[in-house]
Order: sequence, then structure tokens, then C-alpha cells
Amino acid sequence: MTNDVLIIVGDAVETVDTLYPYYRLQEDGFRPVVAAPEQRNYQMVMHEVRPGWTITREWEGYTIHADVAFKDVVPESYAGIFFSGGRAPEYIRYDEDLLRITRHFFAADKPICCVCHGVEIPAYADCVRGRRMATVAKCRFDLEVCGGIYVDAPCVVDRNLVSGRTFHDHGRYVGKWIELLCEARKNRLALTESLANSA
Repeated sequence: MTNDVLIIVGDAVETVDTLYPYYRLQEDGFRPVVAAPEQRNYQMVMHEVRPGWTITREWEGYTIHADVAFKDVVPESYAGIFFSGGRAPEYIRYDEDLLRITRHFFAADKPICCVCHGVEIPAYADCVRGRRMATVAKCRFDLEVCGGIYVDAPCVVDRNLVSGRTFHDHGRYVGKWIELLCEARKNRLALTESLANSA
């Protein structure tokens, strides 16, 4: 297994949700690999509830290039996965290859991270039953109707699954996910060294 970590995106994925973990991974020696329905550029957006508004407003953000299409992802080759937020998850969650990828990470107990609307993907993949998760309040129904347990907190750790509510929580939960990735990497290296010494 490599130091490659998947970041799941689609058109209208949230800019800050996506870019913060993208660069944090690099700081700790991991390689973020952006995966999407197709290998092309995707338009990110910025979400904010402005004063006087009760719902989220949306502006265009940066674009991001997908390194790999969902259909070409071999999930066994990746150390972890990040489900970004924005509007993208409600559209891409029906992709059969994305569901295949998602189920692998839950079944293999690899480090998983999720923010905001990102919860809609593992929820639809039937991977959240009995799992405690944070998400934006308006996605509480998506989580609970699929058997998950909603927690209104900036960081929720449920074994290999780390989650936050919105990008405002990045400083509280992303670091916990990175710690899990580093611990898993250390264990892999120790196992490899042990096997080499016993050969």
C-alpha cells in the first residue's frame, strides 16, 4: 500500500472543504489523489450563510483536476479516503463505482474522513449504520434515516471514521484523521520490516 489518499469530488464540491485536507495531507507526507466521475477539471464552490440569510449562498470557487475517474480506482491501493462537502455528494452518491470504493474503506477499517454533505455518500452506500458522525445539521436526516447516529460536535471519532460538521471545524477534526493515517502507515512499515527480517 502507498501513501496515496483519495479525495472524493464532483462539480460544486465545496472549495475549503476540499483544499484544506488536500494540503494537510501533503504536509504529513501523503499524496492526495482527487477522484471524480471523470478525469477532468471540476468547478468548486464556496458556501456561506450571510447575515440576513437563513440558507446557504453559493459562489464559484477554484477549479480542481481529478487525477482518476471512479471506475479506474483500485481502492486497495489507497491508505485512506476523504468525502468532501458542497453540492457534489447528492449527485455523485449514486455512482456504482463510488459506492464500491466507499464500501471497501469501511470494510477494511482504513482511515476515513467526512465533512458536511459528504455524509450523503457513505449513508447511501449503507456504511453508517450504528456509526456516530458529525455533519451539517441539514444533513442530519440523511445520516439518521440510513441508521447513523448524529452528533453535533466539531470532531467525532468512531474507530476509523472521523467527521466534522462544516469547514469551520477543519482545525478540530482533520488532524485526528491525519493521526490515524500516520498510525496506519507506521504499522504498515513495521510489518514490512518484520517480514523482511524474518525472510
